Amino acid sequence: MKKAISLVIFFQLFFICLLAQNSSMPPIDKNNYPVLKIQDKITEPVVARVIYSRPQKTNRPIFGGLVKYGELWRLGANEATEIEFYKNVKIGGKKISKGRYTLYAIANEDSWTMILNSDTDTWGSFKYDVKKDVIRTTIPVQKTDASLESLAMSFEKTTLGFNLVIAWDYIKASLPISF
Repeated sequence: MKKAISLVIFFQLFFICLLAQNSSMPPIDKNNYPVLKIQDKITEPVVARVIYSRPQKTNRPIFGGLVKYGELWRLGANEATEIEFYKNVKIGGKKISKGRYTLYAIANEDSWTMILNSDTDTWGSFKYDVKKDVIRTTIPVQKTDASLESLAMSFEKTTLGFNLVIAWDYIKASLPISF
């Protein structure tokens, strides 16, 4: 009986250790446009939502290092970043139908190629299929004065719609989205 109890305790500790290791995975974040207000006081219907993992810099060189210039990047960690539109929008002058898409980028020093792809629920960029690209558009990047430790995405209102703002380390890029 003592051996059985000891064995159960051993396996419980083993699984607790496994769970503790998984907690080092980057946190998942979600943002909406417009930002949801508390107490159901939304003044505008939700138009877009982005879901992504937030990797940490942790003293690593990010752009040109971890994120290689000229190579496909899933815009985060773990699962590929997904963006969902709840109504038709325009990106790069092209009509994008409402629905869910995977969002990728090809980072370069002065610009990023943003890619909207119809293949969703994918891990990383391992099964990326260029034939499923909906649009590719190039956006400029800006250098910032302060470094961000974690990748961050947010939406900001513009006169023609909104921007998806992506920032990490000393870099910030904005993807214009219009109605």
